Amino acid sequence: MGVAATFARRTRHRAASRRAVLRVAGLTCLAGAGLGGCGFRLRQAPRFSFRSIALAGFRPGSPMAAELRRALEDTRGPRVVERLDEAEVVLESLDDVREKAVVALTAAGQVREFELRTRFGFRVLSPAGQVLIEPTELRQLRDLSYSETLALAKELEESQLYRSMQADIVDQVMRRLASIPPRA
Repeated sequence: MGVAATFARRTRHRAASRRAVLRVAGLTCLAGAGLGGCGFRLRQAPRFSFRSIALAGFRPGSPMAAELRRALEDTRGPRVVERLDEAEVVLESLDDVREKAVVALTAAGQVREFELRTRFGFRVLSPAGQVLIEPTELRQLRDLSYSETLALAKELEESQLYRSMQADIVDQVMRRLASIPPRA
């Protein structure tokens, strides 16, 4: 087999590869056009009908309050104010609880699995006291397997699971805040 035959075979292979790439790109474009036609859109930052918000009723150093404050600042949405009389909207924490319960034990009585729970209750008020969002309770739960030989790793996993649950709850709160209609 000569150099010319090897070159011809490589050229045919490259052309086939280009056709395959173009075919995949074309199908991807068609799929994207189909999703756009059905009304699908990527999730965007929420738009709020108010310019300032106060966070009330949180215990000092609350991780939920810190996460909410961070999320509001990241969206470049309403400004978080400390004084209630400066706010157009007040998010009042009614309940902010983290729980851990044993759900499975080994035959020797050692813990095998925990259930982690996060519960956040809140309501949203106007400064005049008008209820904008009725008292709402959001819950998240996760299962955590446990082994005493991996105690440090499981402790880290537990804290990551709590952060994940907290982030999910904050996302839900943000969507609810964005649903508040503009006041006349």
